[in-house]
Amino acid sequence: MPMSTSYDKKKRILLDPAGRRMREIFSEEDIASLRAWFDVVWAKDEPIPLESFEREKQSLFAVVGCGWRFGAVDGMPALRAILDVGGGLPRPDTLDYETCFKRHIRVLTCAPAFGPMVAEMALAMALDCAREVSLGDRLFRSGEERYLHAGNTDTFTLFGRRVGFVGYGGLAQTLQPLLEPFRCPITVYDPWLTERHLRNAGVAPSSLDEVMSESDVIFVLAIPTSHNKAMVTRRHLEMIRPGRVFVLMSRAHVVDFDALTDLVLGGRFKAAVDVFPEEPLAKDHPIRRAESAVLSAHRAGAVKDDLRLIGRMVTDDLDAMNRGLPPHRMQNAEPELVFRL
Repeated sequence: MPMSTSYDKKKRILLDPAGRRMREIFSEEDIASLRAWFDVVWAKDEPIPLESFEREKQSLFAVVGCGWRFGAVDGMPALRAILDVGGGLPRPDTLDYETCFKRHIRVLTCAPAFGPMVAEMALAMALDCAREVSLGDRLFRSGEERYLHAGNTDTFTLFGRRVGFVGYGGLAQTLQPLLEPFRCPITVYDPWLTERHLRNAGVAPSSLDEVMSESDVIFVLAIPTSHNKAMVTRRHLEMIRPGRVFVLMSRAHVVDFDALTDLVLGGRFKAAVDVFPEEPLAKDHPIRRAESAVLSAHRAGAVKDDLRLIGRMVTDDLDAMNRGLPPHRMQNAEPELVFRL
């Protein structure tokens, strides 16, 4: 049952999560709460027609959606919040952030909801590569299995191994405690954060060259920006020591994917990949032939039961803002960073 909360007059909110389904991200309880607290507009799986939006926009207090497709916010005098349920923030070429910041319109993303799902998968895929679980399974099914020591010539355990993070945002910060039982020293390359901040977080700030050349397991966790396309170049990938593990979890945008494919096919190192330059990936893409790669079809953040956390975050933050309080569950767009997206 929704909380018993009364307001002088219900504010209007648009629920337009097209790209996701209402029941995928909202529980019955959360939908009931939102309807009790707000005058809810639309709340359907398909996108609201733009002509319908035009009729509603002047009275909207908040818009919940995937990205931003509604043009200028100037004609929305009541707007106080944009809550993105896609996993990132609306691109700066679609949303006028300067006006949003000037008018104190909150722009929020549900990205923190994906942290536990993706971090768990990143750890699983790293362990799979290091211990060659999937490769061993394939060999067993084809009758080519190698027992005991013969099956472990190229494996290693994660305990005490040097781990490198490329990027230290919410995903990396969620993965870090999962690595604590393995007692792994962690080095981080993240030009958006100060060295003092990283040291206070219990990780060692480092250059990208050092992360790539000195780590036993490298996790690529950086969000895509206008500054980091193919930031991890062929030169960086060639620094990875033989038999080590490279885990690509955030976006393929950050890596020279052709070089990654070439080097993994050549047996230079092992790789675990959940994201690709184009999805679905071409059936004849050469990385599909890489025996030393563990490949996943962008599944890390799409666990059915856990997606309801998105709706819980949206509901909690809308409740807070309705009461005149700041949101506390979703991630806020930062003026210093958002224009780099």
